[in-house]
Amino acid sequence: QVQLQESGGGLVQPGGSLRLSCAASGRILRDYTMAWFRQPPGKDREFVAAVKRASNMASHRNSLKGRFTISRDNAKNILYLQMKSLEPDDTAVYYCAATTRSLITSSLSEDQYYDYWGQGAQVTVSS
Repeated sequence: QVQLQESGGGLVQPGGSLRLSCAASGRILRDYTMAWFRQPPGKDREFVAAVKRASNMASHRNSLKGRFTISRDNAKNILYLQMKSLEPDDTAVYYCAATTRSLITSSLSEDQYYDYWGQGAQVTVSS
């Protein structure tokens, strides 16, 4: 079983950047397909990005491509989400998630397939 802990959230002005980290403990990160989801205030949780365990192939929410980038450092057991050109609509609690399932690309965005979740990190974009 893996434990996940997000960090790096905070308050940032529109147009700014943040990098979220998700530290994994208990198991080796490379054994898991990893993902970021977010839940804006008053809205449902939504997919942000994912990276497959074997191929390291990354998938990003279409509307976030070019601004958000997921990456993983298997040596450090850390998952990252680099966010730039942040907008007020990016305000949300960001969650790190993991699964050992072998997901097809179209399933990466489905939160039901992820078995392990972090506590979440608040990101607020406001002037």
